[in-house]
Amino acid sequence: MITREQYLYFVDRALDGMIAIVTDLGDELANRKPDLPGANSPYALLNHCLGVVAYWGGELVAGRDVPRDRVAEFAAAGPVQPLIERALQVKMQFHRDVMASAPREPLRHQPAADFQGPQRELDQGGALLHVYEELAQHHGHLEITRDCVLAGTQR
Repeated sequence: MITREQYLYFVDRALDGMIAIVTDLGDELANRKPDLPGANSPYALLNHCLGVVAYWGGELVAGRDVPRDRVAEFAAAGPVQPLIERALQVKMQFHRDVMASAPREPLRHQPAADFQGPQRELDQGGALLHVYEELAQHHGHLEITRDCVLAGTQR
């Protein structure tokens, strides 16, 4: 079975890739939405992923109270540097949460019904896998979003 270190290696690749994209885009472009219906800005996508990591790892796996406004995550905008600093803090805390997790044990809390997680009972390991699923999915999503934002600046 995969080790915690192996798991964190892949989580970090996805999260670090998103951090790099938002950093490279800078304040103006990171907050720009592609000209597509329902699109989110790169800033909002990274912000959402930080909410996923903090909530699923912190509240459901580690048992801390982690307030979350999922809808507001997608409306977020602002300067890039504070978001990147927060991302690094969330990443360090997630490492601690993963290292202290008990993958086969039940979740410490049940996910909110309106959070779009897996439609089945999860243990801590399942919740951690869902975090990776979200990060991998949104890393690719963010790569495409970046390309659309950059293409829109060249018109």
